[in-house]
Amino acid sequence: MAADKPLLIYSTDIAPEWIDYNGHLRDAYYGLVLSYASDALMDHLGLDEAYRKATSTTLYTLEQHQHFLHEVMKSDHLEVRVRLLAADAKRMHVAFDFYTDRYPDPVSIGEVMLLHVKQGATPGAVPFPEAIARAIAALLSASAPWPAPGPASRPLELRKR
Repeated sequence: MAADKPLLIYSTDIAPEWIDYNGHLRDAYYGLVLSYASDALMDHLGLDEAYRKATSTTLYTLEQHQHFLHEVMKSDHLEVRVRLLAADAKRMHVAFDFYTDRYPDPVSIGEVMLLHVKQGATPGAVPFPEAIARAIAALLSASAPWPAPGPASRPLELRKR
């Protein structure tokens, strides 16, 4: 990991068609970038295409929250850095911090809950194999020095008054 930020997992320029009528990144494209960052995380942990083909297992996204902290403009380049917040035998709670050169802190934070799933006629959750579990544990340990730079997810609800 870099000395000042968590592990860089994905980066991209902003495509012109991603810009909305307000002149900044359309909210749907944060999800696209987060999805690509999740794929890069899978590769980093050994859950790559060869693994998926050989085992018929993959990660499913169970839940996703996106926090919008600063505007992202068409001239920006996004760097996505990953922090593993928690993990168990079958799941990972992951934060993806989106950075641009214009701000020292994240412009957005995406939080996801990922589940390891055996695909087939009846998909079901399965434990990570030992080698993958070790890679997850290493990332969890490496993420420990990086507290959340922004808000943590909370239930999305309208409270009754």
